[in-house]
Amino acid sequence: MEKDGMKIINKGLEDEMEVWGYCVSRWRLVLVCVGTLCTGGLLLLLLYWLPEWGVKSTCTPCPLKDAHILLLRSTDEFQSWFRVRVHLMQAPGHSPFDAVDLQTSPANGNGGKPYPDVSLTEPQTLQIRYFTHHSMQYFWNDTMQNFEVINGMEDLRLSCSSLLSEYSTGLSRPQQEYRKQFFGENEIAVRVPSIFKLLIKEVLNPFYIFQLFSVILWSAEEYYYYAAAIVFMSVISIAISLYTIKKQYVMLHDMVAAHSIVRVSVCRGKKEVEEAMSTDLVPGDVIVIPTKGTIMPCDAVLISGTCIVNESMLTGESVPVTKTSLPNSEVEGRELYSSEQHKRHTLFCGTQVIQTRFYSGELVKALVVHTGFSTEKGQLVRSILYPKPTDFKLYRDAYLFLLCLVGVAGIGFIYTIVLSVIHQVPAKTIIIESLDIVTITVPPALPAAMTAGIVYAQRRLKRVGIYCISPQRINICGQLNLVCFDKTGTLTEDGLDLWAVHRTERGRFIQPEEDTGTECEVESPFLACMAACHSLTKIDRELSGDPLDLKMFHATGWILEEATEEETSLHNPIMPTVVRPPKQPQGKRSTLSEVTPTADQSMELYELPDTYELGIVRQFPFSSALQRMSVVVRRLGGKHMEAYLKGAPEVVASLCNSSSIPENFTEVLEGYTSRGFRVIALAHRQLEAKLTWHKVQSLNRDHIESNMEFLGLIIMQNKLKPETAEVLEDLRRANIRTVMVTGDNLLTAISVARDCGMIGPQERVIVADAQPPGGGHAAVVLWHYTDSPTAPASKNGHFQLVDVESDGALSNGRLREQYHFAMSGKSLAAIIEHFPDLVPKLVLRGTVFARMAPDQKTQLVEILQSVDYFVGMCGDGANDCGALKRAHGGISLSELEASVASPFTSTTPNISCVPNLIREGRAALITSFCVFKFMALYSMIQYLSVTLLYSILSNLGDFQFLFIDVVIILIIAFTMSLNPAWRELVAQRPPSSLISGPLLFSVLTQILVCLGFQASAFVWVQHQSWYEKWTPLSDACNRSRVGLSIDPNVTHPVDHKNIRNYENTTLFYISSFQYLVVAIIYSKGKPFRQPSYKNWPFVLSCISLYIFLFLIMLFPVPAIDNFLEIVCVPYEWRITMVIIILVNAVVSFVLETLVLDIILWRLVFSQDKLEKDGVAPATQNTQLSNDRWGSRFLAWLFCRNRNAPKTRYIQLAQELQDDLDWPPRPQTCTYGKAPHHSIIL
Repeated sequence: MEKDGMKIINKGLEDEMEVWGYCVSRWRLVLVCVGTLCTGGLLLLLLYWLPEWGVKSTCTPCPLKDAHILLLRSTDEFQSWFRVRVHLMQAPGHSPFDAVDLQTSPANGNGGKPYPDVSLTEPQTLQIRYFTHHSMQYFWNDTMQNFEVINGMEDLRLSCSSLLSEYSTGLSRPQQEYRKQFFGENEIAVRVPSIFKLLIKEVLNPFYIFQLFSVILWSAEEYYYYAAAIVFMSVISIAISLYTIKKQYVMLHDMVAAHSIVRVSVCRGKKEVEEAMSTDLVPGDVIVIPTKGTIMPCDAVLISGTCIVNESMLTGESVPVTKTSLPNSEVEGRELYSSEQHKRHTLFCGTQVIQTRFYSGELVKALVVHTGFSTEKGQLVRSILYPKPTDFKLYRDAYLFLLCLVGVAGIGFIYTIVLSVIHQVPAKTIIIESLDIVTITVPPALPAAMTAGIVYAQRRLKRVGIYCISPQRINICGQLNLVCFDKTGTLTEDGLDLWAVHRTERGRFIQPEEDTGTECEVESPFLACMAACHSLTKIDRELSGDPLDLKMFHATGWILEEATEEETSLHNPIMPTVVRPPKQPQGKRSTLSEVTPTADQSMELYELPDTYELGIVRQFPFSSALQRMSVVVRRLGGKHMEAYLKGAPEVVASLCNSSSIPENFTEVLEGYTSRGFRVIALAHRQLEAKLTWHKVQSLNRDHIESNMEFLGLIIMQNKLKPETAEVLEDLRRANIRTVMVTGDNLLTAISVARDCGMIGPQERVIVADAQPPGGGHAAVVLWHYTDSPTAPASKNGHFQLVDVESDGALSNGRLREQYHFAMSGKSLAAIIEHFPDLVPKLVLRGTVFARMAPDQKTQLVEILQSVDYFVGMCGDGANDCGALKRAHGGISLSELEASVASPFTSTTPNISCVPNLIREGRAALITSFCVFKFMALYSMIQYLSVTLLYSILSNLGDFQFLFIDVVIILIIAFTMSLNPAWRELVAQRPPSSLISGPLLFSVLTQILVCLGFQASAFVWVQHQSWYEKWTPLSDACNRSRVGLSIDPNVTHPVDHKNIRNYENTTLFYISSFQYLVVAIIYSKGKPFRQPSYKNWPFVLSCISLYIFLFLIMLFPVPAIDNFLEIVCVPYEWRITMVIIILVNAVVSFVLETLVLDIILWRLVFSQDKLEKDGVAPATQNTQLSNDRWGSRFLAWLFCRNRNAPKTRYIQLAQELQDDLDWPPRPQTCTYGKAPHHSIIL
């Protein structure tokens, strides 16, 4: 962990960093100051851009405990550097959980004791060292000899029962003030920077510093107009950038500040309750949740009462969630508290408490566990404020390409100096002109031109209802070759239809029933379970809750009644939620007000009139980890309580008596799930008569949910959205893999995958069922092959596992390729832990991942990215936030606040947004390549012109530069980006790298063509019979053609810069047309963009510039010639220049279109395109081409034969094609000790 004084903080977490300690060195600081003065501030700028250099040049290394300056480096692939300053704080203790007031503090609960257990018996003051990074404070820990972040109560590693017993009374005021010194104000403070700060930060960008240097240089050369034009463009660019950044800060600030500060009731001791501002809350405080609800200002765990909460801000799930108090039973109470594991008991910051439930006058209380940026909402805001850098090869290659241009500029720099010295040019002129060649080589308008395509794509996405908060991700979406989809709400409709119920009697299934309300007896346990086992509640007299619960409850036709606030306040006993059948005899039903206990009954459940109404005594909410929920109910007037359970069939069956489970349970279940139905199992049992309300509240969940009697199955139908199949087919034709990642049943997910076209009707599905080691057995993976369901949906269908070995399927190479892997989240976790070498092979063909928890979805995205897939993720926001953020292109179908975590948000609630996003991404990516190549050629063409003119001590004029850079380049660069995306997705993907064969060939060949024609024209004009060194008295036009003679420029002053000459005029015309030719051949359309002729601004601009240039070249206008400092040349030479221009255009077009796009691209550069289905070989056609001698020679010439595929998934696919033992054979298993050895069962 420690190396050269380096420590690691946040170890194992996403924001893990290495940290080094430094102390300021005065003599180094003096040297840096001197260097800054000598370099005119450039050294200071360099140290500002490179913080690691800045720290090492002004400080000396020292131990962390003595450091004043810290140097941080992230351990991810970006290796980002940060410089922070260590601060000192005076406090009476080392950590916020030290007991500083023994008279008023609760017992110290240090659990795992990560902090020193200091008991301060007398006042003393300690110096606490800390630093702040990305809105989180890190404090020095003497025990660990390292800095660590203090998040809140979870750092104490206390059990649930310890939290309840030791911290349920709250903190005293001295304790609260002491802890506030460490945790600060409870506020997610999004500071909106001032315009001045944003301006300074923007202006110090290396690009603008280079522009400032260029403007100063041009002004020294008296190129005032051009310098003014660049300044004007820079000011506009900076203003737009500042406006955009400021707007984003203001939007985020308003979103957070809308409910960040509220008044709360804080408990001080057992009885005292005081009003306070939410900013004063610290972990350990106990707050009272108002009856009418509130917006939570912190993360807090319920210690008494029940809350109905809307968590859409965090999860994107608009369905209200029931939160219950923290369990205190023997088993559950011993569990260490975790906000993730106990989220059903935790109220998260920013979520809205709609209403509360309390009994016998008790207050609904919650213990504050996290405040400020440590809360769930704070972490979400931090991810927006401090996003990870965008890692895309295009941007890295762009910097490399710019470095190449700088290298070329260096050659020109040396060339200019040598040439000027030879011609004895004054030193001042040498310096200015040699530096000028650098500003010409690196185009100042490149970043603005590159951004234009992304901005246009963002506007087009907005028009189709896709909003983007990370525009740079648009280009990355052009490279997506795999998209993960959530199932429910994304591929299928949100709602579920009750298709049938399949009850059991005496351990056997009876015939399925369609109408539950009429076919089931009123007092049937099955019907009672459907009516009572849910988390529904009434909000404003309307039933609200999970859609599945609503559908099931409405199918029973029963009525749900809850105690009103008035009834709760009038009576001491518990007022349970009651469910009852709709038809009750008049006068027989008892009202809640009739229920009055005797004095000796106290809190026991009292006797009620004999009528069939069920009171829900306790609820165990649904847990995605447990895949079940249960309730304890008592029939009003009954002698005993009953427990009802519902959940995943395989889970419910494991909790039931084996005698109550039908023998054909597995076959019936698989018959439904294999046809895409969602199946819920029900169970119940009668509890002991001696159980009282108090005892039920203290019982743990496992005790209730055991020894159940199986009741039957509820079959729900989840229909595909109409657009799903068509969109997935479009993606398949585009060779984009599609993967389903869902929390639903595995066989249901497989069936839906077949229905929507993810899995073809003739394609095999291999189920990988992994079991972790246990009971003396090693970890094992069982391989099952599923049959393709072809029978129509019927109520007695079944599912088959088939042995395909007998029909020789695996020996057939064609069928061998047509397989998919499917697995559950549990199996994936076991494979990752015990079979890591199988993971890449499985994700290469993995299509269905079921029963996936939210963190497993994120983990799967990371695994796919690790084998070099560009991964997209599409979900409805619920439980998908982590995966949406992690994917290269995450698109949320939810417009709720949780969508701020996703780079893209669609207002269209179906997956049709995915191909739209990819099409626009491809168009934007191709536009970026086109613009980059055009701007590179523009700088090189101008560089060639100036270099040639330097040889005769000439240069382009101020207005010539202005005309080229503003009238030609800017107009063309911004209009060539307007091509819309092609209307359909095609199979090939655009390139992702600038440093690739085709692109380098394109740029280099065009540079050589332009150099050839410019140099030829430059030399040719000097060998004309009429050529002479131009002077104001020269009259070349009159010598050759009297009709076009122009008055000699006898009144012109002496041209000290030697701008006016025949070489300058010739190169100005030739180069001006070269810019337009390059723009046209680089402005490519199909198959990723619409054809250029449909881009009317670009076409109009090109035609207008062509007409203008041809007019002033063939029919000179004296006013324009004087403005552009062009001299008159004979008409014959003008015709010659037209021929040179036309031949140049033809050669450039042939090289780019015929040679590159047709010959080289198809026969050579396509060898590494192994893209069929994301992995299948596309080398068959390529191999046929390579069998021809011509393509083999070209491949040898470009060194393509020896190049292995660069992407890992393609390499792996090629390796597996030669592996005859893959995929595993049916009905075999793979053991952990021999991961590649299969044994036939």
